[in-house]
Amino acid sequence: MDPDLIFIIGLVLGVFSIPSILSAISDGHAPRVASFTVIASGVMIFWAVQNKPGGYEINEIPNVFVQVVARYLT
Repeated sequence: MDPDLIFIIGLVLGVFSIPSILSAISDGHAPRVASFTVIASGVMIFWAVQNKPGGYEINEIPNVFVQVVARYLT
């Protein structure tokens, strides 16, 4: 599987889990599903970084995101 795609999916899952964590904490519940999502996101990002030669740089992430979206939408 494409490391760029897995990296972007991991980033999106991680970002979308933040509101879920905050909502669970503010309601007084344990953020179980959100915690699992964060772990899955971290594993996906780690796998993608390990499988891409040279890894990723911070300034490279927006271009990777646009390339992945363009690749799968066109």
